Amino acid sequence: MADPSSYRPEPGQVPDSPGVYKFRDEHRRVIYVGKAKSLRQRLANYFQDIAGLHPRTATMVTTAASVEWTVVSTEVEALQLEYSWIKEFDPRFNVKYRDDKSYPSLAVTMNEEYPRVQVMRGPKKKGVRYFGPYGHAWAIRETVDLMLRVFPVRTCSAGVFKRSAQIGRPCLLGYIGKCSAPCVGRVTPEEHRELAEDFCDFMAGRTGTYLSRLEKQMHEAAEEMEYERAARLRDDIGALRRAMEKNAVVLADATDADLIAVAEDELEAAVQIFHVRGGRVRGQRGWVTDKVEAVDTAGLVEHALQQLYGEEKGEAVPKEVLVPALPEDAPALGQWLAGRRGSGVSLRIPQRGDKKALMETVHRNALQSLALHKTKRAGDLTTRSRALEEIAEALELDGAPLRIECFDISHLQGDDVVASMVVFEDGLARKSEYRRFQVKSFEGQDDVRSMHEVVSRRFRRYLQEKLKTGEWDAEDGEVPEDDGRPKRFAYPPQLVVVDGGQPQVAAAKRALEELGIDDVAVCGLAKRLEEVWLPGEDDPVVLPRTSEGLYLLQRVRDEAHRFAIQYQRNKRGKRLRVSPLDDVPGLGESRKLALVKHFGSVKKLRQATIDQICEVPGIGRKTAETVAAALAGAVPAGPAVNTATGEIIEDEASAPAETSSERGTAP
Repeated sequence: MADPSSYRPEPGQVPDSPGVYKFRDEHRRVIYVGKAKSLRQRLANYFQDIAGLHPRTATMVTTAASVEWTVVSTEVEALQLEYSWIKEFDPRFNVKYRDDKSYPSLAVTMNEEYPRVQVMRGPKKKGVRYFGPYGHAWAIRETVDLMLRVFPVRTCSAGVFKRSAQIGRPCLLGYIGKCSAPCVGRVTPEEHRELAEDFCDFMAGRTGTYLSRLEKQMHEAAEEMEYERAARLRDDIGALRRAMEKNAVVLADATDADLIAVAEDELEAAVQIFHVRGGRVRGQRGWVTDKVEAVDTAGLVEHALQQLYGEEKGEAVPKEVLVPALPEDAPALGQWLAGRRGSGVSLRIPQRGDKKALMETVHRNALQSLALHKTKRAGDLTTRSRALEEIAEALELDGAPLRIECFDISHLQGDDVVASMVVFEDGLARKSEYRRFQVKSFEGQDDVRSMHEVVSRRFRRYLQEKLKTGEWDAEDGEVPEDDGRPKRFAYPPQLVVVDGGQPQVAAAKRALEELGIDDVAVCGLAKRLEEVWLPGEDDPVVLPRTSEGLYLLQRVRDEAHRFAIQYQRNKRGKRLRVSPLDDVPGLGESRKLALVKHFGSVKKLRQATIDQICEVPGIGRKTAETVAAALAGAVPAGPAVNTATGEIIEDEASAPAETSSERGTAP
């Protein structure tokens, strides 16, 4: 690990002008490339106190052994040079988007004598017109099949084309009218190229002119009583309209635009792009990347623009590029895009209307893409096993933690303090084992004290279960009565994870020590820097960014947070909707509504006599007496809580079919 001061440039050595810089490691490999309006100001930021740097930036500058730079005249030149160097050196600390799959495109090989329409994947070739990319190859083939009726362009391979030319007989598509059969000379090369150009124009969104021309020809044929030709033109128009319907209109002004949305967490980001041409979505693609450098949403957008348009020219760069956040060098990026297109390009954030609504759709796709990426990783058995092994090695456990329990505290400004406990077994969520707690031993906000109380409750119940079975002897332990319910806390975890840093970890460890439990490991995951804290340690355990163990701990922590937030919101909502009628035994929702509707309010119902209450349909005298007594002075009681565990105890009389598993399962 190098000391950044050992290779820091001398004062005044770095020019105060635009440029691109490279950090190299001790083996002279380029590990990071960046650009700046002012090289002097930007590079000075890297050589400040390491404690003030972002953790990823600190890792980069301590890995590097030298820095060098190249001065350019404009910010646009800096952008171009940065893209070239990133592509050339593939630096490990730069964000690099990689397709999560190979998306197919519709390609027209205009560089051949007889252009061919086909599905293509991989890098783009010179002289080939591309449309898309599409989500599925079958979507391309369906569209092409409809359009070949009107534009009978060649779709066969070189081998089939050569064979047909040799035998003087076209393939099946030539016989059924879906190929103009240039292989046997039915059309000249010029006529076939014109067909291919018309096909490309239609796919590029210039549909209105061509449809109008076909409709005019159809009417002329009908007037001249050439009804068969008119019918063929009518069918051609129908085929083109069906092809167009496969891409619904999303922007009414026939805009050519690309919409880019980003979904991200602390370590990864997903980018989704919708390609809109002529107001219709013509293609879609997506990337997932690791956030290996300190970068925000605007920075991710900038990298995506470089990746998307770095090799494009002409109409492949649209007139509008809509993004969720403008990069810092938005004017320079706009000039760079305009240079690649050959005309002006608008780079902006949609504020209202159809474009903003479509951007929300693209963002939802990005969220789903990121979630799917994480689910694929979580569902792999080998990956889960490796994650558990990495956790055991990093925390120096005796074996892999096959059962992990995570605790999180949630409240709203100190009110409705609750906690969650989620369980992961073999790296997968065990939702039937989830538990929720109310923190009621004190008022106010104190996450550390709350964590101590909740962990104590959970493991006190565990010891009580062991006491019942004779596995544990306690001098003063009181054996609770066996109520026949499933043993909810009978299984101990190998690892307890708490959401928080050193204070929360210390509180959880203290709770275990007070109960005499010394065979359960404890750690905490601090969300800000994703550091793993162990009891009594001054420094955290930093797992590698690509560690599957860190990813599993994040999933456990995030699930505990979600479950706690959900319960806290539900509890707060019930408190705000509480009614004195809720405590009347046997009074369901229908009869409560009937009472309130009859009297107009609970206040008027409280003033009513028993005879007046009996006038409400469905309310007998016994129920009326119970309602009157409840409203006369009874204070509504909160939900019953098991003081040993903090669990909410539902009223079994009103819900006899409910099981403990249902109470613990997250909805």
